[in-house]
Amino acid sequence: MTTSAQGAVAKVLSNIQVEGGLRGTDIANVVDVSKATVSRWKSGQMRPQPKHELILSDLHYVVGRLQEFYSTDEIRAWLYARHPQLAGERAIDLIHDDRTQEVLAVLERLDSGAYL
Repeated sequence: MTTSAQGAVAKVLSNIQVEGGLRGTDIANVVDVSKATVSRWKSGQMRPQPKHELILSDLHYVVGRLQEFYSTDEIRAWLYARHPQLAGERAIDLIHDDRTQEVLAVLERLDSGAYL
């Protein structure tokens, strides 16, 4: 693995943790790997499989969008809360299940000024 690829994954993980208030355990649960695996990704010892990279990318994007509206603590709470706009499901579970588009639709409504 190249150094730039290692750095990119570590940066994404760091951003998710710092900006989204998520812990290594949270990220591990969303991606469905062990916390140790997330630590190895962050240190550059391993690179995520493509399917895991996609989930991390989606999570990173959603966290970035949520920063426009919420603080770090609120972002974590929002991701874990059940939402009426998501049929009572949690955003974090939808991201895990490759249903990020449903989360993004809610964020688009939030962006357009609808109160959620």
